[in-house]
Amino acid sequence: MPLFLIVLLLFASASSMFGGVKPLTAKEIALMLRGGYSSETVLRDLSSRRYADTFDSAIEKQLIQAGANPALIEALRSGTYQLSPSEIAAAKEKLAARQAKTPEATLPSKTIAPASQETSAPPPSRTPDPKLPADTIYRLLQGDLVYYHYGAIVHFDDTTLEHKKLFLFFFSSNGSKPGRKLTTQLVEYYNRVVPQHPEFEVIFFSADRTQFGMETCMTQSSMPWPAVAYEKVGSKSGAIPKDLVREIPCLVLADASGRILSHSGTGEKDSSPEKVLDDLDRNLARSKDALAQTH
Repeated sequence: MPLFLIVLLLFASASSMFGGVKPLTAKEIALMLRGGYSSETVLRDLSSRRYADTFDSAIEKQLIQAGANPALIEALRSGTYQLSPSEIAAAKEKLAARQAKTPEATLPSKTIAPASQETSAPPPSRTPDPKLPADTIYRLLQGDLVYYHYGAIVHFDDTTLEHKKLFLFFFSSNGSKPGRKLTTQLVEYYNRVVPQHPEFEVIFFSADRTQFGMETCMTQSSMPWPAVAYEKVGSKSGAIPKDLVREIPCLVLADASGRILSHSGTGEKDSSPEKVLDDLDRNLARSKDALAQTH
């Protein structure tokens, strides 16, 4: 199966496992405001996600203290974005079901080990579709990326990806303790390796339930690589092979044309983030040797 399809399926699977866009609660709005989001941004989120909570004088006081402006307070007071009682109950029931299905304790505690000294070759890559162009991944991601830049999440200039040779797709969530740990270690790896190997890039696919969660993950780690924009979460469709992603964090290594070189997240013994990074190191070494032979 070509990588571009597998990435879409992995993305959809992550969304189904950890929830797509869900309504906002008063607590989440307060957290967003205290985290630096403007009232205008919250209003934009409410227009698409709606409000699944009560609104009374105590909540009004809480939100004003968090930084809500009069327009946001009035919108909540008027019930403009309010879900019906039955919709609120359904949303809470759905959230409880998701939390029961994917408790934190079930997430794997993975860490990145130093690059292996083994000389064995990485597992065989899948045969790419001969019809796929060499810039398949660039085309797949074009226009859909953001990144952390000087304290804000802004649009990413994806033309920089056009000539990349290797891509490391990173599926994780700020709500996952192992995911946060792997993010920190992956940032260290990235900052150490990229100066010598500008031919590869990491792409973050968030499995967070909210945009606030995704952006918190990016800002707290000063994430140096781009991410798929949050509003694209849940927009991918197609049949989902259930055995592709059984856990997060998950890494998928591929070349620019769509060949899968290595991946983790299937729960198998030889499928882990550190194994994928070992395979990446070997591919980068071969890339460096090939470049040296042309000079």
